[in-house]
Amino acid sequence: MDLLKLKYFYTVAQLEHITKAAERLHIAQPAITKTIKLIESELGVPLFSRVGRNIKLTEYGKLLKNRLDSVFPIIDGIESEIKALKRENSYTVRLNVMAASIAVMQAVLEYKNLHPEVVFNLNQHSSNVDCDISLTTDFAGDTVVGKKTAIKRCVIEEKIFLAVPKISEYAKRDSIELLSLKDEKFIYIAGSRPFRAVCDKICSDLGFKPSIDFESDSPIAVKNIISADAGVGFWPQFSWGEIDKSGVKLIPISDADCKRNLVVELHSDNCRSKYAESFYSYLIEQLSKGQNS
Repeated sequence: MDLLKLKYFYTVAQLEHITKAAERLHIAQPAITKTIKLIESELGVPLFSRVGRNIKLTEYGKLLKNRLDSVFPIIDGIESEIKALKRENSYTVRLNVMAASIAVMQAVLEYKNLHPEVVFNLNQHSSNVDCDISLTTDFAGDTVVGKKTAIKRCVIEEKIFLAVPKISEYAKRDSIELLSLKDEKFIYIAGSRPFRAVCDKICSDLGFKPSIDFESDSPIAVKNIISADAGVGFWPQFSWGEIDKSGVKLIPISDADCKRNLVVELHSDNCRSKYAESFYSYLIEQLSKGQNS
């Protein structure tokens, strides 16, 4: 028995009337009659009996209907659930943010002001699974390849500066050689963040390993500790936000090519939100403004 045959039987069983069942199902009455006979033939038992001009369920028919009572409400609800999920997905933009989280959150808040109906789902996952847009970082000149197909990709270069306390002697300089600070205490972003790997490579290429006095997952914490004259650290040009009103100054590094790439990708997905491509363009626009500031 297939599902359609059972649906015909179930409708007749509910109404105990073939003509009314045909009207509800929008099919010809003979088609229903034929289907009921086919089911009875497959089961080898009668499902209905005639009482005058009416039909009644037999004990076999009652058993089958009772079993289907718990099945068809679920099946009938699937369509509405799928439609509800489709509506939800059409307004939800899924982001996988592995870099520049502060800049991304600022873009999200500004975009929400323009489109308050949009819902953002933010994750941090190295495989780019189940996302509409991903943002990660690599070393300038390298290429990041995610596990999902990107239908659009934009690479934005970001300079990396040395962040020093404004009250330190370093703040008087127009540029600085990083190697001269090999014995200085460094305030670092935690090892789980991709930017950490970029900073480690910059130091490694110059032949030293920085002495890390403090590390945190929070760029704000890193900035505050540097501001307190506890050490120096690396700071990306724009993706961690403004530092103008803080006690930190950014100094260009003269003995290394300090920069990274921010890689923004729009991924191919049949469930992608109708707002995903719009926000992808908006995010690139906002990041590019920071790059040129």
